[in-house]
Amino acid sequence: MKRIIVSVTNDLVTDQRVDRICNSLVKMGFDVVLVGRKQKNSLPLNKRGYSMHRMRLLFGKGPFFYAEYNFRLFLFLLFKKADIFLSNDLDTLLANYLASRIRHKDLVYDSHEYYTETPELVNRRSVQKIWERIEKWIFPKLKTVYTVNDSIAGLFTEKYGIPVGVIRNLPYRQKYSPEQSRQALGLPEDKNIILLQGAGINIQRGTEEMLAAMKYIDNGLFVIIGGGDVLTSLKQQAGDMNLEEKVMFIPKMPFSELYQYSVHANIAITLDKATNINYRYSLPNKLFDYIQARVPILASDLVEIKKVIDKYDIGKVIDTHEPEDIAAAVNEMLNNKGQYEIWKENLNFAAEELCWENEEQKLTQIYTDLAG
Repeated sequence: MKRIIVSVTNDLVTDQRVDRICNSLVKMGFDVVLVGRKQKNSLPLNKRGYSMHRMRLLFGKGPFFYAEYNFRLFLFLLFKKADIFLSNDLDTLLANYLASRIRHKDLVYDSHEYYTETPELVNRRSVQKIWERIEKWIFPKLKTVYTVNDSIAGLFTEKYGIPVGVIRNLPYRQKYSPEQSRQALGLPEDKNIILLQGAGINIQRGTEEMLAAMKYIDNGLFVIIGGGDVLTSLKQQAGDMNLEEKVMFIPKMPFSELYQYSVHANIAITLDKATNINYRYSLPNKLFDYIQARVPILASDLVEIKKVIDKYDIGKVIDTHEPEDIAAAVNEMLNNKGQYEIWKENLNFAAEELCWENEEQKLTQIYTDLAG
C-alpha cells in the first residue's frame, strides 16, 4: 500500500476540500497521513478513515510561523515513510519540494487559490515578493498540479507554461433532509434568514455591506456562521448601527452540523469583491454547500461564480456592493415567489450534478496515472 503524506497549514478541523481528497485517496487504496498544526483554540479531531498529525508550534502567525512550520514539516517529510507528497497551497510547497528532491519522491501540488494575489499579500509587497520567488522557483519544475477552477488553472498555465488540472471544491451529494427544527437550532421561526457561512470571513468579501443592508430589509435575520479576520469589527459595526436584533453570529462547526443550519436559510450570500486576482476568479466552497442545502444564492458578479449561477439558474448576480442595492436584491428575491420556486427546483438538478461523487473521478485518474 503506497503512502501519501498530505500537508496543510491549518488545524485540520474544517478543511472540507482536503478531507474529501484524503477520503478519496483512501478509497483508492492509499495509506494517507494528513499533517497540520495544533492551535490554542483548535477543536478536537473526529475519527476519520486516515491518520492525522498536528504539530504544536511556538509561533501562531506571521513570517516566523511560516518559517517554523516549513522547517518542522520538512523534517517530518524527511524521515517519515512515504511514496508521494501532496502539498496544499503555496505555504506548504517549499518543505514538500525540498523533501521530495532529497528523497526522490513524487510531489503533487494542490493550489486552493491564486495565493500570491490574496488580499493579505497584495498590500504587503515585500512579503508578496518572497512568496512570488518561492512559486517562481518551484512551480515550473512541478509535474502534477491541479487547482480549483478553470480561470486560475489558465492563469498558472499562461504564467509557467505547464498543464494544470482542475478539481473543484464540490461537497458530497446531500439528500435534502432538515433533521432539526429552527427552534431546536435557536433560529427564529418568523424571520427570513440570510446566510453567510465559511472559514474565511475576511476583508473585501462584502460582509460589512451585507450587514449594513439589513437596515433596509424587513423581517430578516443575517446569520453569520464560521470564523475569519473581520468578525470582531462586524460585531462592533452591528452595535454601532443598532442592528443587534438583525444579525446572529455562530462559531465555526463541523460540516455535518453546519448543514442543519444551512437548510433553514431563505437566501445565501457570496459577495466577494473583485479587488484582487484571487477573489476575481474565486469559486468558494460555500457556493456549492449552499447548492447542496438547496438555498437560492445572491452573489457578486465574479467570473466563475456567475458561470455556475447562470448555468443552473439558481439565484441572482449583482454588480454592486452598495447596501441599498444589496437590500433591494434580497427583498426582490424574497418577494418574487414564482421565481423563488423556480430557483428551488433548479437547485435539485444542480445539487445532483455539482457533487464530489462526480468530481472525484478526475482525481482518481490523476493518482492512478501517478501510481501506475
